[in-house]
Amino acid sequence: MRRLIYSVVILQALVLFATANTVYAASPGITRLEGFLLIWKSIDRPAEKTSEKPFIDIQINAPGFLEVTYAKARGIIDDEDPRFYPAAPLKPLDALLWFFRTRGVEPLLDRGKRDLSKLPETKNISALADFYGISFDREGTSLSREELLTLMRGLDARLEDEIHEVSLYSEKFHGKGTAFGETFDMNALTAAHRTFPHNTLVRVTNIENDKSVVVRINDRGPFVQGRDMDMSLFSFTRIAERSLGKINARFERLGDANLVLRCNDDRFQRRIIKGVILNPGIPHMFPKNKTLKISSMTPFVVRDILYPDGSRLGSQKWFVKGAVFEFTPSVDGEYTFLLGTKTGRVREMRMEVVECGN
Repeated sequence: MRRLIYSVVILQALVLFATANTVYAASPGITRLEGFLLIWKSIDRPAEKTSEKPFIDIQINAPGFLEVTYAKARGIIDDEDPRFYPAAPLKPLDALLWFFRTRGVEPLLDRGKRDLSKLPETKNISALADFYGISFDREGTSLSREELLTLMRGLDARLEDEIHEVSLYSEKFHGKGTAFGETFDMNALTAAHRTFPHNTLVRVTNIENDKSVVVRINDRGPFVQGRDMDMSLFSFTRIAERSLGKINARFERLGDANLVLRCNDDRFQRRIIKGVILNPGIPHMFPKNKTLKISSMTPFVVRDILYPDGSRLGSQKWFVKGAVFEFTPSVDGEYTFLLGTKTGRVREMRMEVVECGN
C-alpha cells in the first residue's frame, strides 16, 4: 500500500513539473475582446480612427471598437475572417500572437536571426515561445485573466532583459527627413527602430555602465543586420562615448509619448493662500482610476468637487495636520476642486483626468 501511495505521489509531482511553465486555463476564461484590450492597454498606445473596414460583429461605438479596428488596420489582428468573435474564449495561441505583434517582436529565422520585414504569424509563435522560454498548449481553448496577466508580465520581463546592439547616427543625416515626416535633429533625444511605433518612448540602458536615457522613436531603422536601434548623437553620448560607435543595451518600452508624458505631470497647484501649502498639490493632469493623496501642515477644507458631468460632491470635509485627502476619479474630463482655509478664503483648482492604460 505504501509503495502504491508513493508511486501516486511521484506521478503527481511529475505532472506538476511538466506543466509548471505551460499556459493553460485553470479558471473561467477571458473573452477575446477582454483579452485583446488588456494586451492593448498594457502598451500605452493610442488607437486612432481609421478607414479600415471593421469586423461585422463589433458595433460602432461599442466598447473596444476603436482599438480592435485600429489594430486590424495595423496588422496586429488578422483580417481573413470578417468576424472578430469578441465573446469567444481567448486561446493561448491568439494571445501570444497579439502579444508579440504589439511588442514589435520580429519572427525568427534560422540560427535565431530576426526577419526584419514582417510581423509574426501564427506559424512563428512556437519558435518565439521556445526562444523566450514559454511553453503553451497550441490546442488550448481558453485563458483566464490571471493567466494572461502572468504571461504578459513574464514575457515583458524577458524582453526587457534582452541585449540589443545600438549604434548612432549624426551629421550625415542631420536636417534630413525621417520615415515619419519629421526633420532629424542629431541634438534631440530621439532614435530609429525597425518596429516600435512612432512616438514610442524607450528607456535605453548601456549594459557596460548602467547609464540610461529615454528616447522617442521618430524614424525607422537601423537596416544593418544584427542592430536594433540607431540613436541620435545627443542620445547616444548621454550613455556612451561617441568614439565607441555602437554599444550593447537593454530596452524598456514606456509607451506612447503623448500618453506617458501627460500621465506623469509634475506641475502641481499647491498654495491655497500664503501659509497653507498642499503636499504635493492638485496636478494639472492626472490618470483615471488612480488615487490622488493630498495633505498639508495647516488645516484645509475640501468644500466641493465639481465632476465633468456637472454633478457635485459637496463634502465640506476638514483635514488637519497629518490627515490625508484621498480622491479616485473614475471618469475622464475636468474636475474642479474648491479648497478653503480657516479664515474663509477659497481657491479653485482644476484637474484634467485622462485615460493612461495599465
